[in-house]
Amino acid sequence: MYFKRLKKKWGITSNFQLIIIFIVFGITGSLSVKLGRPFLNFINLNPDTFESFYFGSIIYWILRLLVIFPIYQILLLVFGALFFQFDFFWNFEKKILKKIGLKRLFKDS
Repeated sequence: MYFKRLKKKWGITSNFQLIIIFIVFGITGSLSVKLGRPFLNFINLNPDTFESFYFGSIIYWILRLLVIFPIYQILLLVFGALFFQFDFFWNFEKKILKKIGLKRLFKDS
């Protein structure tokens, strides 16, 4: 029943497409977290950098999330395209970016 509502909300007709979308979300989430650490190390941003700050670990994790978010968005489109679901993920991206205040980047059609 839950999957029927999800398919209707996302405009999906087949269970196969739903499984592919779940796979893309899984791969993308895991890979973006995996790529986040080397990127943060590359720009020399690690937990030790914030040891002396008050709430340093919180600052580090906020920055880590801010770095991982764009990586995730890009990977979502890349893997969406590789799994032939680019249109779904492009519409998903536009919806997410509009919700965080970037709606002026996309014209409503």
